[in-house]
Amino acid sequence: MEREIDLKEISDGRLYECTDMVKLGCNDCEGCSACCRGMGSSIILDPYDMWQFAAGLSEDFGSLMEQGRIELNMADGVILPNLKLAGDSESCTFLTPEGRCAIHAHRPGLCRLFPLGRNYEGDSFHYFLQVHECRKENRTKVKIRKWLEIADIKSYEQFIRDWHRFLKDRREQAKTCGDEGRIKQLSMEILKRFYLLPYDGEKDFYIQFYDRMQSAEANS
Repeated sequence: MEREIDLKEISDGRLYECTDMVKLGCNDCEGCSACCRGMGSSIILDPYDMWQFAAGLSEDFGSLMEQGRIELNMADGVILPNLKLAGDSESCTFLTPEGRCAIHAHRPGLCRLFPLGRNYEGDSFHYFLQVHECRKENRTKVKIRKWLEIADIKSYEQFIRDWHRFLKDRREQAKTCGDEGRIKQLSMEILKRFYLLPYDGEKDFYIQFYDRMQSAEANS
């Protein structure tokens, strides 16, 4: 989700690469699960997240919707899925009674990123540290690529850039046309191609994603 913010107000004033050391270490959270509650619809899922669910949980978009694990909301002009919160505490449905993540090894990219954010500049981005988000104090320095725990970080970061560009282009189309019917059509095309169509968890994600991206751009 894009936000118009002043980085000076929410960060330490620095921009980082994945090879940089940043104060992220929180001693495995020590049972704190504050960032898994009350986040509204902000944990938006991308295609890599859907592939992770397929590879690690044998779940696809349809099954996750049926279980009430995810929901659809408008995000910057298009409809996208996000993790659904439940109960009076507005907790992630993957949070255990002990306050631990039941899918930690396969958690979504935005969960991996926290408390980092991404600052996009043109077709690229840098990481920044959100200094007011995590409640843990005296955090230790950790290399960002280690914090994210994503294999082949360079391919992942290229995917993030390409996915951000693709969504930005579609949002601009939606704003330009100003037609509610066309906006819904654009959203459904994105959902069908990148979410509803199941991913093969045993096959390379990037091959599957870029095949879909190439098809989408050829038909745009």
